[in-house]
Amino acid sequence: MTKKQEEYIASQIESGDFQNASELVRDALRLHETYRHRIILDLKAEIEKGWSGATSNRKIADIISDKNQSK
Repeated sequence: MTKKQEEYIASQIESGDFQNASELVRDALRLHETYRHRIILDLKAEIEKGWSGATSNRKIADIISDKNQSK
């Protein structure tokens, strides 16, 4: 763990939100699992929209050019 992470864990325990580091780590892992699951579902939904959507006649060079012009 970095010093910053250790300080954060200590501050969370001192605040009374967690009784010990193990409790905080378990909570962080649950949140990470939920977050990761949600991100994967969102990505799959976007991929499905792309596969089932209309076909574009644009060329890759046109898309890149449009993107560069919008900067």
